[in-house]
Amino acid sequence: MAADVRQAFLGSFFHTPTYGSFEYLEDALIEVDAGGVIARVVREDDPRHDELVRAYHDSGVLVELGQGRYGLPGFVDLHVHACQWPQAGIALDEPLDRWLLERTFPLESKFADVEFARTVYGDLVRQLLARGTTTVVYFGSAHLDATVELARACVDAGQRGLVGKTVMDDPTANPDYYRDASPRKAVEETAQLIREVEAMRPDAPQGVWPVITPRFIPSCTDEVLRGLGNLAAEHDAYVQSHCNEGQWEHDTVLARFGKEDPYALRDFGLLREHSIMAHCTFLTPDEGALFAQVGAGIAHCPISNAYFASSVLPVKRLREQGVRIGLGTDISGGFSPNMYDDIRQAVMASRMLETGVDAQRPEPERGSGDARISVVEALYLATAGGAEALGLPVGTFEPGRAFDLQVVDTCLPYADLTGFGVFDAPEDRLARILYLSTPENIRQVYVQGRRVIEK
Repeated sequence: MAADVRQAFLGSFFHTPTYGSFEYLEDALIEVDAGGVIARVVREDDPRHDELVRAYHDSGVLVELGQGRYGLPGFVDLHVHACQWPQAGIALDEPLDRWLLERTFPLESKFADVEFARTVYGDLVRQLLARGTTTVVYFGSAHLDATVELARACVDAGQRGLVGKTVMDDPTANPDYYRDASPRKAVEETAQLIREVEAMRPDAPQGVWPVITPRFIPSCTDEVLRGLGNLAAEHDAYVQSHCNEGQWEHDTVLARFGKEDPYALRDFGLLREHSIMAHCTFLTPDEGALFAQVGAGIAHCPISNAYFASSVLPVKRLREQGVRIGLGTDISGGFSPNMYDDIRQAVMASRMLETGVDAQRPEPERGSGDARISVVEALYLATAGGAEALGLPVGTFEPGRAFDLQVVDTCLPYADLTGFGVFDAPEDRLARILYLSTPENIRQVYVQGRRVIEK
């Protein structure tokens, strides 16, 4: 029994240390140190296993998952518009321009009210934690004070948060009632956010980071994009934006600069190591190579892509190019705060990309071919893939990684996932969890070794 171990967790765990396969740790003992980091994983067949279990039990630090319960890593959600939470599920049948101008911008402008922001953000963070999401990359509104409250909500609830104030300064592209006053003001407030979020770190052992956040190129002037790129280089900060989300954005950037979105972002210093670019469905092979070269990541948002991107991200091709990819719910262009829904949709979208959807076209012309991903690969994207994109030691149950855990109970009345003992191999158990779990099945959630949800 190691002296630096503060907790030990006994149970069966699924994780994906390698893309394309899963590892089942049956009746394993995971030792967690005082910093909430995994110190050691002791497998059932290890000669020390039973003795260590007894020792941790006798010392009062053993946590047993229980019969029919399985541990999965906490999810990493790479793309959430926190200020759109009140409209999740609303108006998704409207065209993007109406959705933004009549719904989204008026809603986001309400976050000038800090009390309103505090209420909404506190609820959203708790809701995501309750669904097993332990790390989130957030777009805030264009308001500095409200975005500081978003970071504080993450700190208070124990969620690992990466938080940005949305920058949208171009007076020709944004409504007068909701935009940054000037490029200079937008850069100054982003710098202030960096200082204020970094000051919260002593109170956030799980981690909290500022993110430089131009909404997307069409909403920003050249001056602000250049200023934000300089700020990213100065602070070696995270960057997030939208890139090649749909035909309109792609065509608008090309007409403005004579080059596609990724190259424009790169030239402003905004496509770099640990930049997280949402959607990217129009990326060509050359642009995928650029992402891999600079170390930028993609937030794949398969649900919102169905509504607003009019295209499917070629995950398999981009992964083979070495691009870092995770999943994003994209609240509220994506209606669901549940990453399980994104796992399922990522698989379905890849199948539709491969085979095509229009039966009136000849079969050879119908789909792209060789594009499908498995549900296990989608789980990797939701955990280790997001961690890889962020460069954070989370997403798997390996020594040196933060202990982020969601405990899934498969034996609940009205939410039974046991399958009646039929098809009970580990891969079958995992598939049922990924395809059939509801929020009710998630009973506990831990972040950095600290329990933050108990149902």
